[in-house]
Amino acid sequence: MNETREATAATEEAQVIRVVLADDQMLVRAGFRALLDAQPDIAVAGEAADGEEALALVCELRPDTVLMDIRMPVLDGLAATRRITGDPALADVKVIMLTTFELDEYVFEAIRSGASGFLVKDTEPEELLRAVRAVVHGDALLSPSVTRRLIAEFAARSKEPAEAPGLAELTDREREVMTLVGIGLSNEEIARRLVVSPLTAKTHVSRAMVKLGARDRAQLVVLAYESGLVRPGWLG
Repeated sequence: MNETREATAATEEAQVIRVVLADDQMLVRAGFRALLDAQPDIAVAGEAADGEEALALVCELRPDTVLMDIRMPVLDGLAATRRITGDPALADVKVIMLTTFELDEYVFEAIRSGASGFLVKDTEPEELLRAVRAVVHGDALLSPSVTRRLIAEFAARSKEPAEAPGLAELTDREREVMTLVGIGLSNEEIARRLVVSPLTAKTHVSRAMVKLGARDRAQLVVLAYESGLVRPGWLG
């Protein structure tokens, strides 16, 4: 009986999402910590006041995700994100970028740098919790409204479309699915659009990510724009 309880406890502990908070404002970190630590499946593993501290904590603790403010002293969140996502040893760590303003000039660049998504600091608590859980499970993090508006906004300012390496390896259906991911559809919405099961839609998304070397779904969205599969004007 004791062994069963210990095994159950170990399983529950293994399922807890470990988060590092990186923000130079102590009150912001305190607010996030109070919200996250109140959840049975989420725990704050550490806090950092600048990008260098965040990077050191990530290397030491290997959390599941980092809530990373874009603007911080010493090393900003964008640079810290590049170093985290560029380190193969930290491949399982997902970065969620945080900022005060929705139209932050660095949002698109942050996602191109490997961030798994973007949230504004005044996001509703339920949305923040959903985002943390979603990114750890490999699902879309950006809300449809943010995806449609911000990705379009910054993709429109980026360089001319150029075919991404590996794009030619995609099947017609994988290209179609990648296009739908690019306009902000979830796996369930893609499944309804193509009249397939959500599992089939997810499989196509996963295969496209593997062939293109995309770290996660957010990078797949960026590649859809950069390769010209999706144009900002299509979003309406």
